[in-house]
This record gives sequence, structure tokens and C-alpha cells, in this order.
Amino acid sequence: MSNALDAVIEIFTWVGLGGGLLLAFAAVFLFLADGTWMPARAVVEHVEGGRVVRWFDDDGGVNEAPLSAHDDAKVGAADMTDIFYRRGSAHRMRLTKSSPLVRFVSLLAAGVLSLGTIAFVISIVLLFARG
Repeated sequence: MSNALDAVIEIFTWVGLGGGLLLAFAAVFLFLADGTWMPARAVVEHVEGGRVVRWFDDDGGVNEAPLSAHDDAKVGAADMTDIFYRRGSAHRMRLTKSSPLVRFVSLLAAGVLSLGTIAFVISIVLLFARG
């Protein structure tokens, strides 16, 4: 029984620490690839095809982007809303500062690294408890 428990803890340690580090590198890569998103106040307007938001970027240019069904539901009946637009790209916006994908991969990396760290600590405790 002891050898099986040691093997399971060893597997969780290596998979947790190795997989967690790979996921953390992937999260950093996704964060860097996501680019810089700047805050802005946007006006919500009704157009023929639905609703759009219009805002001024940091260069003084006017941008416009259609609201997706999900974003439209989040904005509701408001005339203005806070958005984040991508610096260097025209007509790209979202309602959250950080990307949901980056947030998901970061949390997954933290969870897997925690699993590996806990398994490592348990293996050290068992090593000294038996000796």
C-alpha cells in the first residue's frame, strides 16, 4: 500500500509541477499576444443592424464596433458604457480589461501548480515521518 501511495504522490508532483509550469508559460505567451487594451467611455447607439458603440481612442480617432448579443445583454439599456479598446487596432473593443482565455489559463496553471506543490509537500512529510 505504501509503494502505491508513494507512486501516486510522485505522479501528482511531477504532473502538477511540470504541467503547471507549461500552463504558466502558455498564460504568459497568451498575455503578451493579447496586446495592450486601453479604457474608454463609449456611446451606445442604435443602428439598422443592431447596436454599436462609438469611442475616441488615444490618438483622437473615432472608432465604432458592433455589440455582440452577449455584450448587448451586459450593456442593457445604457446610453454609455465603459469599454476597453486595443491600442494600435481600429474598431476592436471588449467589456473586460483582461482576456477570458488568459484568465482561464492563468487560473488553471495556478491550480495545477498548487496540486503539484501540495503533492511535493506531502511526499516530503511522508519521507520524514517514515524515517
